[in-house]
Amino acid sequence: MSSDILFAGSVPELYDTYLVPLIFEPYARDVAERLASWQLARVLEVAAGTGVLTRAMAAHLPESVSIVATDLNQPMIDQASLRGTARPVTWRQADAVALPFDDGSFDAVVCQFGVMFFPDRAAAYAEARRVLRPGGVFIFNTWDRLEENDFAEVVTSSLAALFPDDPPRFLARRPHGYHDRDLICKDLEKGGFRLAPVIDTIPARSRAASSEDPAIAYCQGTPLRSEIEERGPSRLAEATGIAAASIADRFGRVDVDGKIQAHVVTVDS
Repeated sequence: MSSDILFAGSVPELYDTYLVPLIFEPYARDVAERLASWQLARVLEVAAGTGVLTRAMAAHLPESVSIVATDLNQPMIDQASLRGTARPVTWRQADAVALPFDDGSFDAVVCQFGVMFFPDRAAAYAEARRVLRPGGVFIFNTWDRLEENDFAEVVTSSLAALFPDDPPRFLARRPHGYHDRDLICKDLEKGGFRLAPVIDTIPARSRAASSEDPAIAYCQGTPLRSEIEERGPSRLAEATGIAAASIADRFGRVDVDGKIQAHVVTVDS
C-alpha cells in the first residue's frame, strides 16, 4: 500500500516525540556501537527517518568519520535536521533503490528499521553493495514478529476489535512483516552479497510515562494514522483512546513497560 511509506503532515514530529524514545533509541545505540569497531572514513545511512541513528553515530563515531544521512521522505529529513546532531552531518533526500552516489564510495552503509518499507529489497541491497567499497560493511535492523513486540501487538489487537470488518494491519504488514531470517538471507543474496550475514536477535524494553504515549506513538506517529483516518477522520481520537485503554489494561496507566525485539543484520561486501 502506498500509504505505508507516507510520513508527512504531523507524523514526523509525533514520530520523533513519541515513537523514537519508545522503541528506537536502544537499537540506534547498538548499531552505532557496532560501527565503532570498524575502521571508517565515510558512512551512508539510508531511510534515516528523523535521525535517531544519525544522532547516535554522530555521538559515538570519531569526528574524522563523515556521515551522510538520507531518507525518501523530505519531511522526515526536515525534522531530523531541525533536531540536529552533536556534530555536522550531511542530510540528503534519496531513494534507497536508486542512490545518487558513486560506486565504492562508502566504508559502511547502515539502515535503522527502514528495510521493511523498501518496495524492492533486493534492489535496495544491490544499491547498498554498489556504493560500498570492497571489504565494507552493511548493517541494518528489522523488527521481529508482532507477537514479540508488546505495545505494537496490543495496539493491533485493539484496532481489530474496533474495526472488525476491516482491521488496520499496518503494524503487522510493514514494521513487523519482515522478520523471516531465511527470507532476509535470500534477499541479500539476490542483492549480490556473497557472504552469509550474521543475524543477532536482540530483545530490549520499551518504556513510557503513561499508557497514552504508546497509543499516540503508533496510532498518530506512523502511517497507521492514514489507515485509521481512511475509516473516518473522526475515528483517530477514538482509536487512540481504545489503544491507550488496552495498553492500560495489560501494563497499567503509568510507567508502562513492554518487550520489544529486533534482528540486527551484519554482512560484509
